[in-house]
Amino acid sequence: MIIPIFGYGEPVLRQVGAEISPDYPNLKEVIANMYDTMYNAYGVGLAAPQVGLAIRLFIIDTEPFSDSDDLSKEEQAQLKNFKQTFINAKMLKEEGEEWGFNEGCLSIPDVREDVYRNERITIEYCDENFNKKTEVFDGLIARVIQHEYDHIEGILFTDHLTILKKTLIKKKLQNIMDGKAFPDYRMKFANKKGR
Repeated sequence: MIIPIFGYGEPVLRQVGAEISPDYPNLKEVIANMYDTMYNAYGVGLAAPQVGLAIRLFIIDTEPFSDSDDLSKEEQAQLKNFKQTFINAKMLKEEGEEWGFNEGCLSIPDVREDVYRNERITIEYCDENFNKKTEVFDGLIARVIQHEYDHIEGILFTDHLTILKKTLIKKKLQNIMDGKAFPDYRMKFANKKGR
């Protein structure tokens, strides 16, 4: 089921997510709805706070990045087959060179800016069956994980921008809060009733 994505300014996007247990109500359904919602909005990641749930859960499917000609065949194959659910994730390490990439966010439609992040991460998490894993990721997969991980920590990609960049996009962010954003997917806006 496709559910509305919460827009910039919604308080839940600033909450640190709570850990959940395997008996979290309707967890399988929540995860399935998040995948439906993400695919409907042509996203590569979605975190629970973006659908109004202040819990430590996010999903990723990097397949849309796999057709970029800028990538090696190996990277394309990696991205094509990377689909993962992360529950109760904990970032253990962020290392390597910082590199810039033009990021966007389903909660902040029509705003894209270069964000600098470390190239490699070590993360501990549970998959959808609550199997605990510790894995190392790099490149675009690491970046998407870092972006979604920020969401469960109450951080948005715009928080990584310089004061000048933030000033330049201030009006766009206000428009999103006021419901004056018109993406082709359902949203819930901070200062506007439904849509």
